[in-house]
Amino acid sequence: MARPLSRPSTIATWNRNPADEEAMGAVHAPIWRRMAEVSLPHDISTSTVLDYGCNQGGFLRLLYDSHSFKSAVGIDIARESVARAELLKGHRPIEYKVADTAASVGRVFDYAFSHEVIYLLPDLAAHARDVKAALQPGASYVAAMGCHTDSSVWPRWRKLIAETSSIPLYDHSLEDVSKAFAGAGFTVSVRPLALDAFMQVTIGSAYFPKIVDQLRYYTTDKVLFRFVRQP
Repeated sequence: MARPLSRPSTIATWNRNPADEEAMGAVHAPIWRRMAEVSLPHDISTSTVLDYGCNQGGFLRLLYDSHSFKSAVGIDIARESVARAELLKGHRPIEYKVADTAASVGRVFDYAFSHEVIYLLPDLAAHARDVKAALQPGASYVAAMGCHTDSSVWPRWRKLIAETSSIPLYDHSLEDVSKAFAGAGFTVSVRPLALDAFMQVTIGSAYFPKIVDQLRYYTTDKVLFRFVRQP
């Protein structure tokens, strides 16, 4: 069966289960902190930041509270999630938009981030070109990815995620991602996420049937790509 060539331009929420949608931020917070810790200088007070696939906006709120940036934009195709992000942003200099491309924002940024977005995109080369158009020369895009075909948990996770996801999933390898961004003119580097925190153990988790699965995922399977835009 042929894969869909595109995803919907907008959806209501990512997860069809409201409880799981609301819980996502707390679960992802240690990962977001690690992403910032290993990829950003201490002072980004004059910098602009893009969050591609912001969902309810938790990453940019957490980032601003620890690294005060000049301004930021979060984009997502999930309408209700973006509305929720706007309600929660408070005083922070963040704008959230319903959008399916970075270039549509009409700005260029010093840093861009995404967390588990790439496996939901049908065309990696198009994504690389889109992000490139939204970055300053020399700017970096850090993308966290554990949902890939080289991950030991992906065969099981693909079935589980498909049961609740509002859009299709795609089978991308780490090589597929690297080639797409190198082809678009980025310097590509990668590292393990290597989460530097205690991980809460959930007994009976369908995603991590054994504790060793969880340890392996956060130390080996889940990676951070850094794509640096060349002139």
